[in-house]
Amino acid sequence: MVVNLVFGEIMTSVSVNGKVQGGTKWLDLRVNGVAVQCADGSRVLDAVKDAGFEVPTLCYDERVGPQGTCRMCLVEVEVNGRTEQVASCTAFAEDEMSVGTHTEEIRDYRKTLLELLLSEMASPNTNPYTNKVGPTEFDHAVEEYDARWDAFPRLKVREKAAHDENPFIQRDYDYCIACYRCTNICNEWEQASAITVDGRGQDSSIFTFFGNELMDSPCTFCGQCINTCPTGALSDRKVVSQDISAADVDRTQTICPYCGVGCGIELLTHDGEIIGAEPDFTAPSRGSLCVKGQFASWEFVRSEDRLRHPLIKQAGGTFRKASWDEALSLVSGKFKDAIETEGPDSLVCWASARVVTEANYLMQKFARVALGTNNIDNCSRT
Repeated sequence: MVVNLVFGEIMTSVSVNGKVQGGTKWLDLRVNGVAVQCADGSRVLDAVKDAGFEVPTLCYDERVGPQGTCRMCLVEVEVNGRTEQVASCTAFAEDEMSVGTHTEEIRDYRKTLLELLLSEMASPNTNPYTNKVGPTEFDHAVEEYDARWDAFPRLKVREKAAHDENPFIQRDYDYCIACYRCTNICNEWEQASAITVDGRGQDSSIFTFFGNELMDSPCTFCGQCINTCPTGALSDRKVVSQDISAADVDRTQTICPYCGVGCGIELLTHDGEIIGAEPDFTAPSRGSLCVKGQFASWEFVRSEDRLRHPLIKQAGGTFRKASWDEALSLVSGKFKDAIETEGPDSLVCWASARVVTEANYLMQKFARVALGTNNIDNCSRT
């Protein structure tokens, strides 16, 4: 029995048996014996995650929805007296459903799938991303299910992309498993439509028009294809080209410094030195970055053009080194002269996106209190 109560323009649904609350119907499931509730219309995968369990999802990216192609997320479900195996990313949850995520049969099935995928890939020992950045989503699955690279006869390995001079994305298609997460994220999430699938079966590959050159395609180099790739077939060329070892790579959550959107990133460091950046998928930006955030949010730190001491411009246009005391005296004197002759509104202050919030606060305080002007702006904008 459901009673709908109307208060003004707000209608609240209340269920006597607790199944409908706030207009939402809730389903009762058990995942590996753990009771869990999920909203009607949820996928089985949602219930699995809500119950605190994980299953491999090599073709699934929550931003573009279920694909159901890799079959790694297969689980065993029992509902209304029938038992079957379904892809948890595509199957809808049902009331009183019982889900088993790691039965012996399911585990053997996943191991076989992984070994079949390994048979069409180059040796995992030479994977650039794995060796230089860290284990991939695929690597974690292979380790969990103890899958062997030599369990099946070797198939023809896909060829690496050739004749591609772009400075950002490395395409090692000999590690491609044809999950098509990269094309889905490019076409459906970013709507750039820069890459597509060319060929069929083992002869298929990720391709772009104009001779397969990314620089000539609609690619915006947002890096989403890299970040969704579960195997390292696509990787950050700036990172994997460095002489580094994954064992010494650390990640630090922070915010991209380039504009006011505040996308989350993880800085990659190797022996204390910044070597690259990846998106922070736990941030509100959900992993989205522009080309600056993905490939340039860290490079300025290592730039040889960074100022390391104050410079004072001379009459001929050249600069000379100066002490901080000399530089600050010069600037304060210029400020005083401008205020006395033209008034405080003849000055304008520009703050930076690459400093902490507290520093920007002090900058605006300095403009308004010390200089007496409201001419203060910040480069933190899109």
